[in-house]
Amino acid sequence: MIPLPRHRLPALADWFIAGAPGTAALPEHVRTHGTGQCWADDADAPRALAVSCAGHVLLGGDPRAVSPDGLARFTASHVVASARFLPVLGAAFDRLVPDERMVYVHREPVATPRPPRGVRVRRVTGDDALALAALWPDSDWIHASWGGPAALAASGHAVAAFDRGGRVLAVACSYFAGDAYEDVAVATAPEHRRRGLAHACVAALTADVSARGRTASWSCARDNRPSRLLAWTAGFRLHREYTHYVTGSAPRDVGAAVRAEARESAVQGSVPPQATPRMPTKTPA
Repeated sequence: MIPLPRHRLPALADWFIAGAPGTAALPEHVRTHGTGQCWADDADAPRALAVSCAGHVLLGGDPRAVSPDGLARFTASHVVASARFLPVLGAAFDRLVPDERMVYVHREPVATPRPPRGVRVRRVTGDDALALAALWPDSDWIHASWGGPAALAASGHAVAAFDRGGRVLAVACSYFAGDAYEDVAVATAPEHRRRGLAHACVAALTADVSARGRTASWSCARDNRPSRLLAWTAGFRLHREYTHYVTGSAPRDVGAAVRAEARESAVQGSVPPQATPRMPTKTPA
């Protein structure tokens, strides 16, 4: 598959479900906020399309138009695709692991919890970019869908709990902000968990999402009991269940083909492929 420049993007609603909760909002997020990348088997008359952002991939169209080589770039990714794509996905990677997922939608109003003494929960602004950049280890995933801490800080789609020194203790954001739903992610510094900070941030963010005329959604693994409990406590209720697929590594010869394709695209002036980061699947803490 080849990367599509933004001015060549097809109407994504023709390929994916529009206005749906959960990771389904990814194409709308990519189109509206300029992060991620679209890929197609052909730039002029595509028969298969992929949209990728922050290690998540949605595949649509005709799987016969896609080769294992064309999918090899999506290593260590979380792929949503119909069962028709499973044979070519299985041929593209050394392993393909099904992961049962749950999507919740915010339906019940809940009281906003009061943060602990010395902690302030508020909307993140552009002035907080450095604070977001200085989060605890292994927390970079929280701003990956926006392209980095500065972009998330300036987006108006994040709420954080700050201590008196301005340090971020917990942050919740609209990970994929679609036209009708905004899928929520939250992370808390390990030493500040079980203080109600995640709940407070999610409650404040959910109010912001509602004020924008949209509905907050929540995605997590079926076996992630803490995430499911937090979702329920914050007023989210189960909407649907589905399975996505976690990819492994591509064979060495396929990887070489991808690198050759990237060099060819660079020569032709196409948008270069983006690296796929390793990250949790929006697991609240």
